[in-house]
Amino acid sequence: MIKALDNLPAGVIGFETSGKLEAQDYKDVLIPAIEHAAEGGKVRVVVVIDDFGGLSGGALWEDLKLAAGHLRSLNRFALVTDSDWMRHFVTAFGWMVPGEIKYFPMAQRADAVFWAAAS
Repeated sequence: MIKALDNLPAGVIGFETSGKLEAQDYKDVLIPAIEHAAEGGKVRVVVVIDDFGGLSGGALWEDLKLAAGHLRSLNRFALVTDSDWMRHFVTAFGWMVPGEIKYFPMAQRADAVFWAAAS
């Protein structure tokens, strides 16, 4: 499940995920929000992942399409999670993402939002 985060600074969009992500999560929540944000210029995103249950095949496909279509719009991406493998993934592959990507532990969620909003 993906749900949009409320009460974020202007210019920042955010999402919280839990459980297994399905294609419909992308189609209903994530893709429309990123497309709308990209219309205004560079996209600043905060993603909070508390309990990750994987991706369905359809969700993986939607994720790849989203990356191919909107990756260049990304300005800042803050990943908030206590998952060690996700932290290592960001460290190892973050250089491949245009813009800036930064990992934050759950205890620093507010710092992640502040960082994403900064110029």
